[in-house]
Amino acid sequence: MGTTQLESVPEPKYWHLKTVLSEALDSDFAVGEILPNERDLAARFGVARATLRQALEQLELEGRLQRRRGVGTTVAPPRTAVSVATAQHDWPGAPGDAWTTADATSAVPPLAVRRLFDADAGEEMHIVRRTRVAHGQAVAAELLYVPAASVPELSAIDVPSGPARGRAVLRELQRLGLDGQDRAVELGSARADDAKELDRLPGAPVLVVTTRYVTEGSTSAVSVATYRADTCRLTFGDSGDLEISHPDQHRQAS
Repeated sequence: MGTTQLESVPEPKYWHLKTVLSEALDSDFAVGEILPNERDLAARFGVARATLRQALEQLELEGRLQRRRGVGTTVAPPRTAVSVATAQHDWPGAPGDAWTTADATSAVPPLAVRRLFDADAGEEMHIVRRTRVAHGQAVAAELLYVPAASVPELSAIDVPSGPARGRAVLRELQRLGLDGQDRAVELGSARADDAKELDRLPGAPVLVVTTRYVTEGSTSAVSVATYRADTCRLTFGDSGDLEISHPDQHRQAS
């Protein structure tokens, strides 16, 4: 049998360097240690800085390295098990919800979110910001968009803004009968606000999970949750529920 064109393609130089760097991280560096600057690393391994950057970016995506504001590139700690399961008939803020409400405001949502509601261009919605922390590390940030029509009694609650306002929005959502959810998952880049909350640099790889909550056939709320792609991966159970977990959880179970 002849060699296919794909099989004949040589391994990219940055990919080979990634393997070499990964071995060096295991033998020469400790967890949390700051790596030398790119110029020194490129000289040490005899490669161009562009090749080095590609290898470092891949190692960051795999969770071996972390780029931190004001610190530099450090060796990442071992991944610890955490699971964020989503139940088809639970509202955000239901008992057992692992998210913490950080803030709430009112504003016009971005176009992609408005399309899920079929909302008017200038219609403001409640926007609840929540965070998910596991083992002392922020692993996800969420923006929950709720139109006023979904929480009509909220105007009677005299809480103008902040976490208390967010918790009030979540309480009002529990009054609705939730028919179900649908989700979309995509790879994205961290926006400035999310990057700050997740202790990443803007543009770092993230997993974006958009969840649409449905009541009586209409969209009643939309969640846009941003997960650190270097620490999380997606799995789908037999029930179809989406779980977002650290890879070590599956290695420990095997």
